[in-house]
Amino acid sequence: MLRNYLLEIREKALKAKDKVSPFGPDINLENFFKEVKEISIEDLSQLSSEIIENIQYSGISPSEEDKAGTFFQINHSVVYEKLHKIYQGKMEMISIEEALNKYDWLEDYYGKLVSPDTDKYTAWTELKPTGGYFIHVYPNQIISAPVQACLYIKEGNISQNVHNIIIVEEGAEVFVTTGCLTHLKNEPGVHIGISEFFVKKGAKLFFTMIHNWSEEFHVRPRTVVKVEEGGIFVNNYISLKPVRSIQSFPTAYVERNGIARFYSIIYGRKNSYIDLGARIILEEGARGEIISRIIADESSEIYSRGEIIGKEKKSKGHLDCKGILLKPSAKISAIPILTALNPESELSHEAAIGPIAEEEIEYLTTRGFNRDEAISTITRGFLNLDIPGLPKVAKEQISYTLAQLEKGGL
Repeated sequence: MLRNYLLEIREKALKAKDKVSPFGPDINLENFFKEVKEISIEDLSQLSSEIIENIQYSGISPSEEDKAGTFFQINHSVVYEKLHKIYQGKMEMISIEEALNKYDWLEDYYGKLVSPDTDKYTAWTELKPTGGYFIHVYPNQIISAPVQACLYIKEGNISQNVHNIIIVEEGAEVFVTTGCLTHLKNEPGVHIGISEFFVKKGAKLFFTMIHNWSEEFHVRPRTVVKVEEGGIFVNNYISLKPVRSIQSFPTAYVERNGIARFYSIIYGRKNSYIDLGARIILEEGARGEIISRIIADESSEIYSRGEIIGKEKKSKGHLDCKGILLKPSAKISAIPILTALNPESELSHEAAIGPIAEEEIEYLTTRGFNRDEAISTITRGFLNLDIPGLPKVAKEQISYTLAQLEKGGL
């Protein structure tokens, strides 16, 4: 029974509640123990003007125009869930708590990809759960409009510990945009996001996550994806604002002839500590790609990890990391790992880190730009990575952030 299974999960978590992660600064989670509840709303227009303004820059549409559905959580409470009528019977989107109460068969999915004893953060999410979403797309259903989910924190000194599950059944397709953010400026907090994604045979999941945290915030996503035969998973990750620390290393297991692609656009500012990357394990005929574009400014410290393992014949993988250092006090470390376990596996990587070329700046200044404008123009072009499936809102977020930086507004 599911109840007994969840008790087993909790027992595993208890044994790992003090287990330190091998990457990223350690966090004393006991400092973020308090619980904060919110009241449900009937419509997103009931949100405060400040929240409405903030979420738009994390890819969330308050009007819900051209969206299949919306999931909205503030602090520890799911305040809004809505799936448009034309998609009812094609998919389901509810809170993870409701899903666990509703479906015993979730025992086959919950905790199967991300073990609760991975580290203290996965353990904490099981011991002190505070929400998350469950998205289930039914077989052969093409969800033509994006689904949006927002995980919002408006209270300081709390830990938001969410467990998300997405199941895309055989032959189905869906786009999901998740905005994770806070409007706090100087108060500390923690966001832990456990995500387990199941892309069934021939299915497609396009997942975009936009992070907009604050300068004292810690973020610990833990994501594992299973891509079955012929399935496609595309992950876009964007983080452009200062954050105290982020550490994430998602893993995709890709079965025969499946595809997994991870794209990330990172702008490190102030004293942000950012440790990001991805791991892809490839079976026969599977393909994987990890591409990152990184800018390190001020005293930010960024680690870009990438690992591709070619387990079987005809597997192909490529790593591509490019970074720009804007200040001598900033730091970027690219750490690529390629492992071929079959002689017919084809793996490659390229990495380049350095300052903006002086000749590029000089070229633009001879054409009427001042030095700051030239650097901004080059930076904008560098971050405008041509990502397949990157939604319009994500491109707008990049443009907005760079415009604000040019004005000194961020």
